[in-house]
Amino acid sequence: MKTMHNSMQQLWSRLWIPYVMPFALFMLLTEPARFFPELTPYLYITKTILVGTLLWFWREKYAVDFSSNLSSSNIVTAVCCGLLVLVIWIAPEKYQFQLGQSSGFDPHALGGSQLGATGLIAVRLLGSTLVVPVMEELFWRSFLMRYLVDPAFRSVPMGAFTWLSFVGVAVLFGLEHHRVGVGIIAGLLYGLLLVYQKNLKSVIIAHATTNFGLGVYILITNNWMLW
Repeated sequence: MKTMHNSMQQLWSRLWIPYVMPFALFMLLTEPARFFPELTPYLYITKTILVGTLLWFWREKYAVDFSSNLSSSNIVTAVCCGLLVLVIWIAPEKYQFQLGQSSGFDPHALGGSQLGATGLIAVRLLGSTLVVPVMEELFWRSFLMRYLVDPAFRSVPMGAFTWLSFVGVAVLFGLEHHRVGVGIIAGLLYGLLLVYQKNLKSVIIAHATTNFGLGVYILITNNWMLW
């Protein structure tokens, strides 16, 4: 029995790696932009490619996370949640507290061609819509939200609720972003969606909707600091 217990502990200790490593790599390549803002576009391209590659490499590890199907009403609810977060994110921009100053992502700041700027915009939009929501939701709400219930997180049902896991993940999610207040609110809404629907796909759709909508808003207004 002791040998079996030790084997299970080793198994759980390895299972977290595909959930944590893409997020850790993304954050590691984000930090240098604080000190070298001129490198922001290059760092974003690099981390998008590397993190996307890791997610694809470990895609079979996430199969159980995406095994549940979504109904049309689930999808509509997810999109509405994402749009609500988008409004909350944008509306109080001039009045909210920010943890540090974002360097933004201005594709025209490098002084390159219009074609080059268009390419950077495309990478940023694709990265924030397709890569970031998958990477973040696997870490925050598939892994950490369940890990805070039980370190053997795979044994915890998706969307299981405790106050520690629900509020704790929302606060940490907010602290990950410069706009802490709205980040926490976004974390609460995404977490509530997961608790309600018990489906990680739904939260990824909501997150992708927010990020895509934010990208469109930035392109219309040229408010690059929001990126």
